[in-house]
Amino acid sequence: MIVESLFGNTPLRSGAKVPLDGRGTRFVRKALPALLLVVLAGCSLAPEYERPVAPVPGTFPYADAMHSGASAGGTTSAYAADLGWREFFTDPRLRDLIALALDNNRDMRIALARVEEARAQYGIADSDRLPTFGVGGTATHTRNPESLRMGGPDSPSVSRTYMAGAAMTTFELDFFGRIRNLSEAARRQYLATAQAQRTVHINLVSQVAEAYFRLRTAQQLQALMEKTLESREETYRLVKARYDTGVASALDLQQARGQVETVKADQQAMRRVEAQALNALQLLVGAPLPDDLPPPAVFGRDQVLASIPVGLPSDLLVRRPDVIAAEHALIGANANVGAARAAFFPNISITGLLGFASPQLGGLFSSSNRYWQYQPQLQVPIFNAGIAGGLDLAEARKNVAVAEYEKTIQTAFREVADALAGEATYWDQLEAMRALESTAAEALRLANLRYETGVDSFLQVQSAEVNLYSVQQAFLQVGMESLLNRVALYKALGGGWLADSADAIDVQQPGSVVGNPATAGKAQQ
Repeated sequence: MIVESLFGNTPLRSGAKVPLDGRGTRFVRKALPALLLVVLAGCSLAPEYERPVAPVPGTFPYADAMHSGASAGGTTSAYAADLGWREFFTDPRLRDLIALALDNNRDMRIALARVEEARAQYGIADSDRLPTFGVGGTATHTRNPESLRMGGPDSPSVSRTYMAGAAMTTFELDFFGRIRNLSEAARRQYLATAQAQRTVHINLVSQVAEAYFRLRTAQQLQALMEKTLESREETYRLVKARYDTGVASALDLQQARGQVETVKADQQAMRRVEAQALNALQLLVGAPLPDDLPPPAVFGRDQVLASIPVGLPSDLLVRRPDVIAAEHALIGANANVGAARAAFFPNISITGLLGFASPQLGGLFSSSNRYWQYQPQLQVPIFNAGIAGGLDLAEARKNVAVAEYEKTIQTAFREVADALAGEATYWDQLEAMRALESTAAEALRLANLRYETGVDSFLQVQSAEVNLYSVQQAFLQVGMESLLNRVALYKALGGGWLADSADAIDVQQPGSVVGNPATAGKAQQ
């Protein structure tokens, strides 16, 4: 077919010579590079890749869970993954802490180093697709016994050979795509590692936010306990005054004192929680917290955006880094199947040398000592049980990669669905608890009034104080959980990779990656 395409449609007879005029010679010279490209490119025996159908519903449950009373949002991003964390988090102190963590966190540094490691491994694998040339020289000195001397017993006993020139090491002509598919598998591993670095980035942003919110909640609980302690100490003084005048009983006095000691014990426990939250935050930041951080914003639900775009489950396939990484791994496993199939076909390689050879070192590089040699080699597998085993292994690993990809999608879907379930319930729960706090405060006021007028015992006051204190603590805890749930939704949708929405770009499918996916803020899928 190649002969016909080069020299016309008439097939050549065996032994026939092709007459070439000047135009034909120029045509052959132009065709040779194309032939070389065909030889280098070869073909691929890898199965045609088809993305598995996502094993999840087409829409998220509670997709409309972003409560209408929460906020109108204010973001123009079509995807949560394109919403920069500087826009999502509104507390300036938290923003600075996240920026410090991205610069200093050791897990982040390890992830970046892993990307460079995978890049280097891909470069090594891809280099096998091109021939390797080098220059060098050799000198061979051989003493032969008389019986092996070419010229007889009178010839010199020591023969010498000097060679110098350029050589091409063994280069495989990749007709069946074995090396090409191995290079593609290494490339996909590199791209998957780059996406894993994105995942670490997103996780770090959410972990810093979680640690910060836990620290702020502990501080808010400390303030609540301090205020509660002052109130209960005042109550204790009033009960003691009534006890000293014989109006209150010893039981009332001990109950009031018990209320004071309970809050003091809670304070110590909360100081421990605050210290541990601060330690966790400092570990994530990777350095001592600086003293010039901006003051924190008022702690509440306005710490984060109240509305973020949710989209469809299909958006996760091209926006969430762990799903993209799993698909890169699947495409790499698909390429390894092609490499395993190519092992059943002949292996053709070439070794060549161009230079000078001489029995004497002097005059080695004279024109009369020019020397060349090329050595084609053909290996055809006839019986090798390991080749079939290699194909079985590659196909089994591909099946594993398919299952892991599908599981990653299912896990991502569940994380988004869980966070949306929280969005559907936390707002109303907080509203109910706010009303409950108001009711408990009024109950305490009435209990104090009835005790002071002698209608009820101090037990009613004690019960009302305990109830109000518990409701206030629970309100702060649920408020923190609602913030963490909003962060979890942002993370589950692939948000946290970009610093600003302006850095967002249109993503590509994992099967058509170009460029450098590891570029910060400009990664391509």
